[in-house]
Amino acid sequence: MSNTGLFDGFPEVSAKQWKQKIQYDLKGADYNEALVWESLEGIKVKPFYNHEDVEGIPTFSIGKGHPWTIAQTIYAGDAKKANGKAREILQKGVESLIFTVPNEGTDFNVLLSEIDLASVPIHFHFEFLAVEPIQKLLAATKGHQAPIHLYIDLIGHLAKDGNWFHNLETDHKILEEIVRLTQSDAKVSVVGVDLSLYQNAGANMVQQLAYGLAHAHEYLNHFANVNSSVVEKSFPITFKVAVGSNYFFEIAKLKALRWLWKTVAMEYGIQNDCHILAVPSKRNKTLYDYNVNMLRTTSECMSAVLGGADTVCNMPYDAIYHKDNAFGERIARNQLLLLKEEGYFNEAAEISEGTYYIESLTKQLAEKALALFKQLEASGGFLDALKKGTIQQKIKESAAKEQELFDEGKIISLGTNKYQNSQDRMKDDLELYPFIKTLPRKTIIVPIIEKRLAEATEQERIKNEQYG
Repeated sequence: MSNTGLFDGFPEVSAKQWKQKIQYDLKGADYNEALVWESLEGIKVKPFYNHEDVEGIPTFSIGKGHPWTIAQTIYAGDAKKANGKAREILQKGVESLIFTVPNEGTDFNVLLSEIDLASVPIHFHFEFLAVEPIQKLLAATKGHQAPIHLYIDLIGHLAKDGNWFHNLETDHKILEEIVRLTQSDAKVSVVGVDLSLYQNAGANMVQQLAYGLAHAHEYLNHFANVNSSVVEKSFPITFKVAVGSNYFFEIAKLKALRWLWKTVAMEYGIQNDCHILAVPSKRNKTLYDYNVNMLRTTSECMSAVLGGADTVCNMPYDAIYHKDNAFGERIARNQLLLLKEEGYFNEAAEISEGTYYIESLTKQLAEKALALFKQLEASGGFLDALKKGTIQQKIKESAAKEQELFDEGKIISLGTNKYQNSQDRMKDDLELYPFIKTLPRKTIIVPIIEKRLAEATEQERIKNEQYG
């Protein structure tokens, strides 16, 4: 049997030769105008890529057979009910739990009863900041073997809410105490960084990466100054990332995030990787023709897996207008199960490694984000820019550009700004208010507000339902 490669008998074709052939086939049309388009990040996308596009690019591998877990969010207002739901969905294919904890009185022994802490990773989203509940949680999870992600993000709360939990000094002291309590347990990750806020508010991918990196750097810098032992070799950190519908760009975005984290972490002597929790974007989800949301979230979850996410938590197709319900959650869960068990996505992250297009996108996104990160640091850092309103203004400008493209129909949303079904009726089916809520209150900074692209269109359609 011959060991000759399949293509060894063919001459190598250069990028120049490919371009000449394409220009000939265009029959006079301009190559750049006809086939090259520019993304919101200022990246010009060509019609083809080859080995010349990745020469000199160090491929960042996340490792062969990179595993990922299916997660589902549970509201833990009632610990007993939340525990019952958790045990039920673990029997239905969920592998990782995300508990939203609304108050300090939660009984973690009840919440985690009969959950196998040796094999089930647990994520928490606390709607408060206090040491005592964390102490109780650590006591309830003593001897755990699976990872625990506390996901405490002071700066993310400030960015979204406009205020600290308490104040800058108190918040940081509480965080320091929680880190001290968990420092001996390598499987507990304390710090979280919420990039999803920036994406859902309209930031482009370069901004998401740069702001997320600068956001994380605030924590690194703080602990390096107050307790250098926290960032010597290991600093467990979880990034929450919203994934949109630009399929290949989103794969590259997650790969670039790992690359960027490694780059900054090395400066502090940190050797561990980050943990990426990926969720579908809210920004492109729609009220009308809501079943299309299932197609959007499937594509977004695929990007998350191929980009190397560690945990993927899908969004129910009706999440923007319905309260939590068994059917919506079942569909969202089964989308991930189908991808993992029947779509051969179980260990699929390495499929995207070495592809010319994605590696080129990864490099360009990472380089642009790193340049913006350095610019932010040189001008005073992320927190300073947030207090000055610079971050908010830049995101607002990016969101306005994207909104304009959506309104002009250049960003297409089926059933919303293209191929509307005039028979759709939604006003009597709204259990949740699906639009921006305005609540005038005193804040120390201008909060970053999430907004869906279809909101204005949908509000007009609901108005026409009422008066049409």
